[in-house]
Amino acid sequence: MEEREISQAVIGRLPRYFRYLGDLKEAGVERISSQELSELMKVTASQIRQDFNNFGGFGQQGYGYNVDFLHKEIGNILGLNKEHNLIVIGAGNLGQALGNYMNFKNRGFIFKGMFDVNPELWGKEVRGIPIQPMDKVEAFVKENDIDIAVLTIPKTSAVEVAEVLVNNGIKAIWNFAHVDLNVPEGIQVENVHLSDSLMKLSYNLERYSQEQK
Repeated sequence: MEEREISQAVIGRLPRYFRYLGDLKEAGVERISSQELSELMKVTASQIRQDFNNFGGFGQQGYGYNVDFLHKEIGNILGLNKEHNLIVIGAGNLGQALGNYMNFKNRGFIFKGMFDVNPELWGKEVRGIPIQPMDKVEAFVKENDIDIAVLTIPKTSAVEVAEVLVNNGIKAIWNFAHVDLNVPEGIQVENVHLSDSLMKLSYNLERYSQEQK
């Protein structure tokens, strides 16, 4: 397939398609039309077809989409047909919660290690993985073919830690620290600002309340 630039908006919808198709597959649904998928997901059928056309379409006129095939293809597009080794930097409440999230493994993300600066946490296990001191992270990344790091640390140390990780082979960072990371081209960063999401929810709640008056 010819390489083309896909918008981030389209890419952002792919995981949701993957999740819904996975549920349909588990329910024994073999095929579905764009209209039926539209009603489930509250996305227009036109939008669904446009999104899928970015990758070749996948559907057949008069048949719709084969659920199992489409689920696999979107998984391949998302890179879920490969395993990715990840570590968590920061063993606080959020870091440990992410480490315990079993769906990582189901999606091909293999939790390999957890690191923290707090000596009181060293040796404690999260899903069988011991928390290690930060001075062990460089060797660990190299020896265990780690390509993704999850940052759940204060923003004051996130920039420095990210630089160390990138210099030792990390290719992608899932960043929960409230700071923008200046990384070299080719290093993928996904920023997650939990408070931003909560403020968006607050805005929508306030707007809805005003509309009901």
